[in-house]
Amino acid sequence: MAAEKKANLSADETSAPASIIAADPEAPGWDEKATKRLLWRLDWHIIPFMSLIYLLCFLDRTNIGNARLDHLEQDLRLTGLQYNDCLAILFPFYIAAEIPSNMMMKRLRPSIWLTFIMVFWSAAMIGQGFVRNYQGLMATRVILGVFEGGLFPGVNYYITQWYCRRECGFRMALFFSAATLAGAFGGILARGIAEMSGVGGMSAWQWIFVLEGLLSILVSFTAYWAIYDYPATAKFLTTPERIEVERRLQADHGHLSNDFNMKYVYQALRDWKIYIHMLICMAGFCPIYSISLFLPTIIKNMGYTANTAQLMSVPPYVFACVFTIGASWLADRFQKRGVFLLGFQLVAIAGFAMLAATGNSSVQYAGTVLAAVGIYPQIPLGLAWNSGNIGGSLKRGTGIAMQVMGGNCGGIVASYVYLSRDGPRFVTGHSILIGFVGMAFFLTSFMSLWCRRENARRDAAVSEGQGELTEEQKAMERELADDVPWFRYTV
Repeated sequence: MAAEKKANLSADETSAPASIIAADPEAPGWDEKATKRLLWRLDWHIIPFMSLIYLLCFLDRTNIGNARLDHLEQDLRLTGLQYNDCLAILFPFYIAAEIPSNMMMKRLRPSIWLTFIMVFWSAAMIGQGFVRNYQGLMATRVILGVFEGGLFPGVNYYITQWYCRRECGFRMALFFSAATLAGAFGGILARGIAEMSGVGGMSAWQWIFVLEGLLSILVSFTAYWAIYDYPATAKFLTTPERIEVERRLQADHGHLSNDFNMKYVYQALRDWKIYIHMLICMAGFCPIYSISLFLPTIIKNMGYTANTAQLMSVPPYVFACVFTIGASWLADRFQKRGVFLLGFQLVAIAGFAMLAATGNSSVQYAGTVLAAVGIYPQIPLGLAWNSGNIGGSLKRGTGIAMQVMGGNCGGIVASYVYLSRDGPRFVTGHSILIGFVGMAFFLTSFMSLWCRRENARRDAAVSEGQGELTEEQKAMERELADDVPWFRYTV
């Protein structure tokens, strides 16, 4: 059965045949109730495992913030900005891996590629628990960045290969909510592992890296069999279900190309809209990484003990998880992205303003909750907005990778937002993040307005008889991606 599941099909071979494409939009036997059952089957077999591996990925990337409270800096004799350097060094390599990784997802099968990168980042995580100095920590963070870089854009692209555009946002939010759970679990695990200090002659921070790395590598050994490559090879679907999944995707994407051709990569690289989304994503990821890497330190500097700070870092993530899932569900239902992004950006600004404006620990802690609630939903909302507005499979995969690449540039900045010399209030850091979220608010407003106007322009062209295309003309223009006059943008 495993061999059948891994039938060696390229992404092109998984696309539906012409007979399916030409089928009636309402396929026989597939009413609303049947379609909901089909989507439930997809959700059950795809989303939980994708969320689990991303939870482990995000946990492995950010648990250094928890380890810091257990004497990591003192044991490794880190001075000055060396701790911040160890945070920042991950991101250039993480960013460099993203576009090549999504191309490998297209060239190989997701089950092979995702398993490969997970095994190696897990090994790097375990190795991080045995470093003895600054140079060793820097080296393991580099390796971690190289292999973790492909997961987030890869899974977002993978989701678009199973669901229609209007359905992707909620699924991306379910997947991304694992990042908030990683923050919550990270605090709880770190508090428990702190009791292992001295066991086996190892410090608590070493056990954090080793145990969480071992958990990741155990899960990676099941990934090859748990990840289903494409609808055409999914054995959990019946033949009629596979045909319907592919029919729905073809109906959603029209005649846009799914070929593996470098010209579609160049299309993405020349698309100015993707660069705007890269900046919006960067302005979202910068505060997310800042909070993920420094929240225990921020809370500790409010006057709490290290162990209490570990536990108090959990509630902001729980609230963020609830709002991340809820907002994306509503955005999918109403097919609006920009307005939800704008609302959460205002919430984030209010949260960081509360942190910067007062030294009252209760108000500051409430600010961390608002900041987390405001920043985490922005990523799945922004990814669904961008991916839904890119036509063609390879261009979409490249565009998603570009967006996440831009977003993770924010991680480099985040590594230096909260400096020890700015403690205990970190007013400078909070102010920097207000500026980033404010930039995202302006760019989101611009993109939302542009999409509305462009849709109106295309609607007017169609009503005047300038944009009506026959099916043959659509097939001829399949390589134009979202520039074809019949494509409509999500606002």
